[in-house]
Parts: sequence; C-alpha cells; structure tokens
Amino acid sequence: MTAAESRRLHCLALPLLLIAGAHPGCADELPSAPSPQISTQVRTATLAGTITDSNGGAIVGARITLTPNVLQAPDALTALSTDAGRFSFGNVPPGPFTLSIAASGFAPRQTSGELRAGETRELATIALRAGFTTSISVTATQTEIAQAQVRQEEKQRIFGVIPNFYVSYVSNAAPLSRRQKLDLGLRTMVDPVSFVFAGVTAGVEQADNTYAWGQGAQGYAKRYAASYGTFMTGNLFGNAIFPIVFKQDPRYFYKGTGSIHSRLLYALANAVICKSDNQRWQPNYSGILGSLAASGLSNLYYPAVNRGGLGLTFEGVAIGTGLTAFSIVMQEFVIRKLTPHIPALAPSTP
Repeated sequence: MTAAESRRLHCLALPLLLIAGAHPGCADELPSAPSPQISTQVRTATLAGTITDSNGGAIVGARITLTPNVLQAPDALTALSTDAGRFSFGNVPPGPFTLSIAASGFAPRQTSGELRAGETRELATIALRAGFTTSISVTATQTEIAQAQVRQEEKQRIFGVIPNFYVSYVSNAAPLSRRQKLDLGLRTMVDPVSFVFAGVTAGVEQADNTYAWGQGAQGYAKRYAASYGTFMTGNLFGNAIFPIVFKQDPRYFYKGTGSIHSRLLYALANAVICKSDNQRWQPNYSGILGSLAASGLSNLYYPAVNRGGLGLTFEGVAIGTGLTAFSIVMQEFVIRKLTPHIPALAPSTP
C-alpha cells in the first residue's frame, strides 16, 4: 500500500473508531429553559420524574412547569417529557415548589413539595387522566421533540466513553432542523474523545514515520493537526453542511427487529442510502460528497510528496463506504448492547 493509500485509510479509520459518526451522510432528557444563575453559596437541588397515562404508558411531549415558591425565586422552569415520559430539572433552589403538568388530550395536574439543599429527588410516577380542558392546549413542536431526542443521543456512549451520537433508536424520530444538524456536528467535533483518537492516529503515524514531516514534537504536531483536520472536515461536511443542503438526516436509524438476513440487508443498504427530512429514503449524497470533500481538502495540508491524485481520492471514498457498511452492521448487531442510556421504548421496524 502506498503512503497516500495509507493516509486515506487513516482518514477513514478515525470516523470508524468514532462509531457515532459511522453514517456521515445520510432523538432521555428534554429541553428546558436555561437554568437560572443561583448563588454558589446555595446548594441547589435536582428533581426528576416520569409522566404516564392511566394505563402506565409513557406520555411524550407533556409540558412540565416547576415554580419555586421561595423569596427572590427565579422564573419558572419548564421541560418536555421524553419518549420514556421522563423529565428532569437541575439547579432548583431549595424550598417549597409547585409542579404543573399539561399534555394534549389529558386533564392537567398539579403537585407540590419541598426540596432540601443539595437533594436529588425522584418523584413517584405521575399519571394523567384522559380528558379535555378549556385551557390553552399545550403541545410540543417538531423542533422541541427533535431537540429532546438529540439530547438523548448525546448521552449515548459505547462503554460509556466513545460517542455514539449519530444513531437513533427511535425509528420515527423527528427530523432535525438545520441548527440541530450543525450543533450535533460541532458537539461531536469538540468531544474530548475526538481529540484523543486524533492523538492516537498521529502517534501511530509518527511510529511508522508516515508522511514527510519528520520526527520529534514538530512532526507529531503536524500529524495531529492533519489527523484532526481530516476528521473535522469529514464530520462537518458529511454530518452538517451537506445534510442541510440536501435536507437529509445524518443519523443511522436502528432497526432491531426482523430476521438476521433482513437486518443485515438494511444495515448494508444504509451505507449508500439515508432518510431525507421528509422521512423518505434516498441516495446518501451527503455522506459521499462529505468523504470527497474531506479527501480533497486533505491535499491542501499534507506534504506534496504524499498527496494522491483524483483516482486515489475516489478509491479512498470507495474504501470509506466499505468501512461505513461494516460499522453500521456493528451498530445493528453489537453496539446497542455496549451503549448505555438508550431510550426505554423498543424500536419499531422502519
């Protein structure tokens, strides 16, 4: 294998190691109002719970409002229940509080209590009764639901460490907005594990004396910058910019049901197809063009002697597609078992 070919494999291996970005082209904590600034001299509390219907089924998108009943209290805090009916409030000032719950199609409910400084309290399950009210109907928007699902995905880490952000275990997840696609891409880029993997890649290249950058600290620094730069451009273009342009979803939607054969075919197909924002399947323009962009831009900062031609660029994309297919198969059959903090609801067949 030539040095240029080796570089292409290194460029494509880092996103493979970062399994979360394995599907570059192609949503349980909920959004809440920004936490108020509480004096550092006061130990704040945490309050969490679950919203269900009278049969115990999780209610998604219920609006929970927490009002601290203390002097000089901050504004009320709000959150939306997740796919598992969960909600959570942090940085709550100690003292009495009132909790109001409203969901479309259910009678509103209110409860109250008191929190101690530094306390973390899990409320008993709050069940809402079916019914209608003449008050203002409160429902979560698509953007709010998508944000809640993204918050959940940002908790997904293989072995609790390696980011697994670009996999949705909710088959009918809400489409991401342009801002959410960009934010998720940036979140992946600045994750500490991304920097660690770039360092490991640079270390391997340093040991093999890959690229005409010499040895020593200066050589390692150049290899590190190139390794992280290639990952950064591939992620930015493949998971954010092109998905915004082509209105495609950069996530892999876990199947989890059906025969092994059908799941295998589904996973392999997702190396070259993806869901659009309107939930239709289409060619994965974002992933393919993202790989081409990362490979082409690498020629700007790698030594001239190590740069490849157009043929090697397309060859690298083909190899990258194969690695993507392998990583998606791993996602479908292995990675879910190694990833904590996934949604409680079982996925349905897409």
